[in-house]
Amino acid sequence: MKRDISTLNDRAGGLRSKLFDRKFLNMVLAVAGPVLVQNVITSFVNLLDNVMVGQVGTESMSGVAIVNQLLFVFNLCIMGGMAGPGILAAQYTGKGDIEGLRNTCRVKFYIGFIAVAAFAAALLIKGSSLISLFLHEGQDALDLDATLSFGMDYLKVMVWQMIPFALSQVYSSTLRESGETMLPMKAGIAAVFVNLFLNWILIFGKLGAPAMGVTGAAIATLIARCVECGIVLIWSHRHTDKAQFASGLFRTMKVPGALVKQIVIMGAPLLANEVLWSAGMTTLNQCYSVRGLEVVSATNIASTVSNLFFTAFFAMGIAASIIIGQLLGSNKKEEAVAMQHKISVFTVLVNIVVGLIMAILAPLVPDIYNTTPMVKALAGQLLLVNAIKMPVSAYVNVAYFTMRAGGKTIITFFFDCGFIWLICAPLAFVLSRYTAMPILPLFICVESIEAVKCVVGFFLLRSRRWVNNLVG
Repeated sequence: MKRDISTLNDRAGGLRSKLFDRKFLNMVLAVAGPVLVQNVITSFVNLLDNVMVGQVGTESMSGVAIVNQLLFVFNLCIMGGMAGPGILAAQYTGKGDIEGLRNTCRVKFYIGFIAVAAFAAALLIKGSSLISLFLHEGQDALDLDATLSFGMDYLKVMVWQMIPFALSQVYSSTLRESGETMLPMKAGIAAVFVNLFLNWILIFGKLGAPAMGVTGAAIATLIARCVECGIVLIWSHRHTDKAQFASGLFRTMKVPGALVKQIVIMGAPLLANEVLWSAGMTTLNQCYSVRGLEVVSATNIASTVSNLFFTAFFAMGIAASIIIGQLLGSNKKEEAVAMQHKISVFTVLVNIVVGLIMAILAPLVPDIYNTTPMVKALAGQLLLVNAIKMPVSAYVNVAYFTMRAGGKTIITFFFDCGFIWLICAPLAFVLSRYTAMPILPLFICVESIEAVKCVVGFFLLRSRRWVNNLVG
């Protein structure tokens, strides 16, 4: 649904009079609602996908989980690369500058092409070595060679889905930043159901198809990515009245040098942050994997289920970035400050409730997986830890997106990436290699440090250094 920025600005007026009035709720839900629906459905289908792969065996689920952890770095690289141009895109929308919006979209194409080429080469050449980093003997005596074989079968197909994923992100992110949040949601929903249906056919060999196991899961994902990409691209170029940036988008691929310089200066820290942050998370999981292959399976279950609940604060972070960015672009700085406070409080309150629900379900959800009792028990314990820290994670997420909306990308780099590499990763490395600490207390020690990050985020927001109009 296209959002008129003048309407957004009008609704922002008087936001300080009440904490959560009807105008505030309508505005936030209009932006965050479609993102939330898309992410909930995507995460739920990913959960079902994970369960389906797990039916083949614990080794197959672990192999797929390791490859997805590597692809997670690529996904975050694409999103981080789009974030720099996206900050300006949201503010160009607030300013009403369509040509500026087009130029930011063109920059995204170049970023996507470079990222796909670099990651595809790295994964095809070094895939086996990277997967082997996560393979360690544990108490359940799982087959490491079989896990590596499953992972490589999955990886050889999954590298191709990076192309449609990158293209769809170029268009979907620009659509959201220009106010059209419904179409990316619809395309994402279509893709996840295509993925789910094809998983059922190709993994288990239904409707006359051969049972292909993890390879079938990868093929289903590739086809689903192509469907999502096709929907977004075709709709954008057929509805240029709503996706105005698509009209004349390929008339030229030249981008003004001044804009490129601005995006590089502001966007490079964001890109580096997303790549290094995702690499840091992968490093944490690799440290956890030292405790055995069953830990890989348990952390995979915990992260997949947790992501379903984390959509509650992820969508609010996206909403904060778009709404605050548009308010700053239209030079309504005080309204942006008031909006930031309301979104932060609202997000924390919502995620207290969501975290409570997650805590109640934590010991029950792992039972839907076909795996060992040890893996199920550990997954439930890790889920409980994630549930307890949800309000803290929610506040940190909104703080990050708020500072990013105001162009403070150097600060966000140290706030996000610097934190994980300077504190979390070294702690996990030392505890996993030089102590006999069991995985649960090790996980708690590393994850509890986010409370410090929450305090730092509070003072950064309070300083108001993020209150900047970048396109005035």
